[in-house]
Amino acid sequence: MTLKYARGWFAAALLLLPSAADAHIIAARLGDFYMGALHPFTDLQDVILWIAMGVLAGSLGASKGRWLILVFPLGLLAGLAVGRMFGAVTSGLADASMLLVIGVLLATAARIPTALLCAITFGLAALRGAANGSDLAPDTDRVLFAAGLACAGYIVVTLTMALTVMFRPTAADPTSWRAIAVRALGGWIAAIGLMMAGVTLAS
Repeated sequence: MTLKYARGWFAAALLLLPSAADAHIIAARLGDFYMGALHPFTDLQDVILWIAMGVLAGSLGASKGRWLILVFPLGLLAGLAVGRMFGAVTSGLADASMLLVIGVLLATAARIPTALLCAITFGLAALRGAANGSDLAPDTDRVLFAAGLACAGYIVVTLTMALTVMFRPTAADPTSWRAIAVRALGGWIAAIGLMMAGVTLAS
């Protein structure tokens, strides 16, 4: 019985006295390339924004969306370089605004030109690239980290865009349930952007 109580007190002490976690355990085990590739998936903002961007591009069709295959990784690399030069970047409100814009464009089924789509994509990617690079350790290989980050962005956006292109309604049936589903998803994305903006302003 005494041993049982001792274990209970030990478990409680571990919970009440937390220690700092090693955020760069991926680099220690797998290397800087995989740290760059997996680091965005530790932040929910990256996951939501990348997927939302891919859905928007896919909803506009392959002819417009294919530009993201080049623009998105370049934006990540540009943001990473800027974040390295100017230090930490706080982009909570900017991320929320981007998410809100993407959600509204999806919900309204807006047919934006390719140049505007590329500008939104580059701006979003640059923001997230700077955010990902702002907490790198001094001994991190920047080139490997950047290569991993760019590859991850390319894969996520391209796959999301391709799935959306396959799912989107045909021109002959623009009012199908698929069109409604994409617009409803846009409404949810816009709502998430509003909530993120509210939390950012309140904090």
